[in-house]
Amino acid sequence: MANPSQLQAHKIGAPLMNQIKLKGVPILQQLHLEECLLRTSSHNWCIINQGTNHPTIVMGVSGKPAELLKIESVLCDQIPVVRRFTGGGTVVLDPSTIFVTFICNKDAVAGLQPYPQPILSWTGALYNKVFQGIGDFHLRENDYVFGDRKFGGNAQSITKNRWIHHTSFLWDYEVRNMAYLKLPARAPEYRLARGHLEFICRMKDYMSRSEFISRTIEAIKTHFSLRSAEAESIETSASFAGIQVKPDNKEFYSIGERLNIY
Repeated sequence: MANPSQLQAHKIGAPLMNQIKLKGVPILQQLHLEECLLRTSSHNWCIINQGTNHPTIVMGVSGKPAELLKIESVLCDQIPVVRRFTGGGTVVLDPSTIFVTFICNKDAVAGLQPYPQPILSWTGALYNKVFQGIGDFHLRENDYVFGDRKFGGNAQSITKNRWIHHTSFLWDYEVRNMAYLKLPARAPEYRLARGHLEFICRMKDYMSRSEFISRTIEAIKTHFSLRSAEAESIETSASFAGIQVKPDNKEFYSIGERLNIY
């Protein structure tokens, strides 16, 4: 028998999206969950995680530590480094980062072509609703910005029948953590070779956490019928999703182990 959310989705013609709310779940575990949902589930998902448990550097699938990180500082401070399964740039994440992820079937959004730029444009339009009347928000190249300062970085992966788009929002950040990053050789044109602190901004200067999350959920409801699942852990989320998450430690490494410099 269909549950009320499924009946509502059928009634209004909107596709069903399962929503998982997390708080302080380590980003590595979140990435494991996301990849499992992308590759083993046939449902649409939205994951909102308020902060990873401790500072962590995350690189895109093709990122090279020696080119992107100040390795000596990273090793000295024992900052963990994760290579995610999607593209995108390198970010330092901490308990003040807010993560929003969409995992969808290719036919979930009517008329949306399953390619990077159309997906990015669709999410940009969704966040236009979230930030309507707040700051000078727009999608600039591959980033979400207020004016010319970035506060949201995006990464994607597209499979045969599904796609994932996840965003790290800098609600706040520790200035000292930006010192772990080198200026990337490939950077958005609008960055104009600015250093990290001149290039980024804090979302908390424009909006509270709770307002951002509630506005995001309302914007999602314009496209999907949401079924909420409150979850306090990855295990609970995975159980709700009907899958088993078995972390593969090969995806997680310290710089020292990766470069054999211990």
